[in-house]
Amino acid sequence: MKVLVIEDDPGIIEVVSLCFQLRWSGTNVISAESGNKGVGLVETESPDVVILDIGLPDMDGYGVLREIRRFSDVPVLMLTVRGEDTDVAKGLELGADDYITKPFSHIELIARVQAVLRRAQGLPVTDEERPFTSGKLSVDFNRNEVLLDGEPIKLTSTERKLLYYLIRNEGRILSHESLLTKVWGDTYVDARDLLRVHIQHLRQKLEDNTESPSIIVTEHGIGYKFIRPTTS
Repeated sequence: MKVLVIEDDPGIIEVVSLCFQLRWSGTNVISAESGNKGVGLVETESPDVVILDIGLPDMDGYGVLREIRRFSDVPVLMLTVRGEDTDVAKGLELGADDYITKPFSHIELIARVQAVLRRAQGLPVTDEERPFTSGKLSVDFNRNEVLLDGEPIKLTSTERKLLYYLIRNEGRILSHESLLTKVWGDTYVDARDLLRVHIQHLRQKLEDNTESPSIIVTEHGIGYKFIRPTTS
């Protein structure tokens, strides 16, 4: 496995490298001290996962993430300062797969990297899985293809997995805990803010009116429900 760390603090790079040496000794950890160099290494090195700091000397992590998402779906784990919830929300909205706050333990880092890699491996679909089509929305999970009014919509691996469970349970209320466990894993069962941001991001891509959603509906205090869209 190849891990790219985009971070200008040599101490953090050393800590991350040590974490992987302790857990996955064969991991190849490469690093970039600037955003521009990091984007270039994503293109040339094709890492399996990127660990991206928000504070960089030439551009912030958000700008780096935007550039990466122009050409790559590589899983990205953002490094944030503890308590900065706005940093977390912005990173997730721009396409980050997860985040970890500094300081962190090697156990927490490895667990979160494992989680994003599991999600990136794809959806639990079979060759017999039929595409979903209703109204303006068409989803083919075997091809990882989502169309809205015939136009392709780009989703992250996490968004696709979340949409999969919503659609496959059409009309049923799925609890926050159920969705978090299915998409992110047992260790994320209480991460409701993480789920809320991804639901919001899906709505922005699929709904006509995010203030009054009609496809992904909130069941207050419980969870969310997918409603089949109509042509009207």
